[in-house]
Amino acid sequence: MMKINKYWRIVATGFCFLLFAIGGLILTFIVFPVLTFSIKNRELRELKVQKIIQMAFFLFCETMRITGALDYKIVGSEKLKQDKNCLIIANHPSLIDYVLITSQLKQCDCLVKEAIWRNPFMRGVVSSAGYIANKDPETLLTSCAERLNKDHVLLIFPEGTRTTAGITPKLQRGAAQIALKTKSDLRIVHITVDPVFLTKQSKWYQVPDTKPFFLVEVKDKIAIADFINSEESPSLTVRKLNRHLDSVLFP
Repeated sequence: MMKINKYWRIVATGFCFLLFAIGGLILTFIVFPVLTFSIKNRELRELKVQKIIQMAFFLFCETMRITGALDYKIVGSEKLKQDKNCLIIANHPSLIDYVLITSQLKQCDCLVKEAIWRNPFMRGVVSSAGYIANKDPETLLTSCAERLNKDHVLLIFPEGTRTTAGITPKLQRGAAQIALKTKSDLRIVHITVDPVFLTKQSKWYQVPDTKPFFLVEVKDKIAIADFINSEESPSLTVRKLNRHLDSVLFP
């Protein structure tokens, strides 16, 4: 029975990712172009796109759960829905962390690595949603500040990529720098996967022997005011905040 269940989860996972790819193409080439012509205001259009992404991702997550590919639980999602003008900082153990978090938020900007902009299934989505490309530091800080000043929330994975099993995670300083430059609080989200699944080293069809369970826990906010000290150098303040982020993301 365990072998049958495992084979079924391979089929279910493949079906869900095929659905994800088809959905991405439909959104990119049909839905979002229609919105481009019907909603001329760029800000309103991007908010509409992000709401559609939230609904599509929620459907995807529920499809994975209903088909038995995986199970998940999100604790404290009401905190996320109430947040404004803050950064959402999360660890990054799997491929679908972004999907799980965004499925709970009608508005969520995201800092996206350059490789995603070259992905044919995701390029149109991230572009239409107005997501921020993680490349030019000067433009990056300006774009983040503009979104946060409009009471938006911005999702960042400070590891920069998925966690590598067996290697101690190392945080990049970008999230701390953005928080300090924009004087924005940080909402911590901690994700665990048991057993590990959809890691950087594994393929989608390499499913574990038992059904993976994703636990997404929305933690308390970090008040940025506690880390702003005019007597310290900016680089020292960034390092101090980054060490604190490391301690709460990987307790």
